[in-house]
Amino acid sequence: MIEQVTLRDGTDAFVVPLERTDRATLAAEFETLSPESRRRRFLAPVRHLSDTMLDHLVDDVDGVNHVALVLCAETRPDVYDPVALARIVRYADVTDAADLAVTVKDDWQGRGVATVLLEALLRARPAGVRRIVTEVLKENPASLAMLRRLGELTLEDQGSGVYGVVVELAEPAGVAAPPPTTGAPARSAPLLHDPRHRLALRSRDQVCPWFA
Repeated sequence: MIEQVTLRDGTDAFVVPLERTDRATLAAEFETLSPESRRRRFLAPVRHLSDTMLDHLVDDVDGVNHVALVLCAETRPDVYDPVALARIVRYADVTDAADLAVTVKDDWQGRGVATVLLEALLRARPAGVRRIVTEVLKENPASLAMLRRLGELTLEDQGSGVYGVVVELAEPAGVAAPPPTTGAPARSAPLLHDPRHRLALRSRDQVCPWFA
């Protein structure tokens, strides 16, 4: 999948899949982020990306249940550099729900990058996913505003300065809402309390691999 898009300031860009060959660069470029940026991305102080984290963030991307897209913007005539990464990961045991993460380079924030990239990501989201269940720092209003644009949003105070967030996604234009799945969990709330899911949320990727 390669999709051409335009930012709100008229900048040309392309959305492309994250590749397994980006693993080493992701690990190296993570080291260039400030401690505060790392904390805001992972909701905890993370100094390095471990091999286990990289297995999830890169190697586990299958384009079906775990979709990761990179936005490459035109930084000078006919030169496109990656400036943002977004991913959506379906929960294995609650198949209509997924986690979501987006990171935009500091110099590109406020230019509509996240909006455009999320639109592409939701078009490519795992089939049947109707809810986003994630966690956001209370001091990160930009992420909360971004999530509110995706659908009806509810917040739950998880303590330690973190909100549990559930977003009910609208169906894409022209697509009828699927009927309820027999036997599937009807509420997202258990996801916010289950230790397994909280661990998954905290180990997700919210760091963009700035490729060479």
